Amino acid sequence: MMIPKISKKGQGLSLNVIIVAALALIVLVVLVVIFTQQTGQFQEGVSKEGRAELVKVKIFYGNCHPGEASENVFVSQFESAGSAQERDEASSDFREEIDRCKEFGSDRDTCEDETGCVWS
Repeated sequence: MMIPKISKKGQGLSLNVIIVAALALIVLVVLVVIFTQQTGQFQEGVSKEGRAELVKVKIFYGNCHPGEASENVFVSQFESAGSAQERDEASSDFREEIDRCKEFGSDRDTCEDETGCVWS
């Protein structure tokens, strides 16, 4: 009876395949890091744009003007707007709120009584 010879050579991946896989993994990790950084910078830019728009709109404030809660809602709506038309609508809505508060502008007590407006 003849005993078959068992090969003692390893049946694994070649060194070239392991190196290529490691390089591909490194490239993938680098791309993910770059993408997440760019996304963060984009969000920061959008936030700055919303705050800048708020500063421009504050020019129209009088003695009685919208409170901080209304300002935050405006900035949030402006930042989440997907188009120029939606940003214009957010600005228009906030200007209407400014005009509403201006109607109470002659008296501090009337301005601040449950209107959402504040006196400055």
